[in-house]
Amino acid sequence: MIIKWAFKWIFRVVLLVLVLVVALFLSKDAILRAVTEHRIRKQTGMDVSIGRLSGGLFSPVLTIENLKLYNTPEFGGGLFADVPELHVEYDPVALAQQRLHVTLLRAKIAEIDVVINQQGQTNIVNMAHGVRTHQKQPGGKKVFGKFDFEGIDLLNLTLEKGRRVDLRNRDSREIPVRLENQPFPNVKTGADLRAILGIVWLRSGGQLPLITLPDLTKNIFEKTVDRPKANGTNRPAQ
Repeated sequence: MIIKWAFKWIFRVVLLVLVLVVALFLSKDAILRAVTEHRIRKQTGMDVSIGRLSGGLFSPVLTIENLKLYNTPEFGGGLFADVPELHVEYDPVALAQQRLHVTLLRAKIAEIDVVINQQGQTNIVNMAHGVRTHQKQPGGKKVFGKFDFEGIDLLNLTLEKGRRVDLRNRDSREIPVRLENQPFPNVKTGADLRAILGIVWLRSGGQLPLITLPDLTKNIFEKTVDRPKANGTNRPAQ
């Protein structure tokens, strides 16, 4: 009787574990979406909603659909970016070695809003200062969390329109860009990103002020450089 009772409970435990595994597999995208939304809020301070997020358990692919970011209250609390699709393919071997190597990033952006608040601050610059995407490493590299950023092999970018909002005078202007499936290979440095922003700026007729935001590219891509101390130590070599 004891053996029969033990086998009965072992079977129940195994069945429960199987049910939990199946439930986790079926809800993995929902769990990943909730975790991603939490991390974005924590990193940027912005509210966020994700319509759908899917990631393969055995394939290095991540797709986000209907991503919407909202400005913080000091920038009006309205829309910051409307992204119908963000598709990422990455190198799993590099990721296992704590290196972030994106092989394909396809971003379809319906709208991005550049907002100037009452103090003359810009939302994108403010976000760039707040995002903790990097830490200083012994080699002076910047990293995303614990991962060294190695670049994007191919960026495929679509940007339909932008909007410039100045809360000081309640001015809001829609700016058509109409950049569609534009490929940008080998995006690895801040200079690469500034070149892309320059193209967006030109396509907007010089109205969307993204090219004037060097803090954004510096914060994400460029290496940290040790500054000389005020007391004269750590001076650069002559």
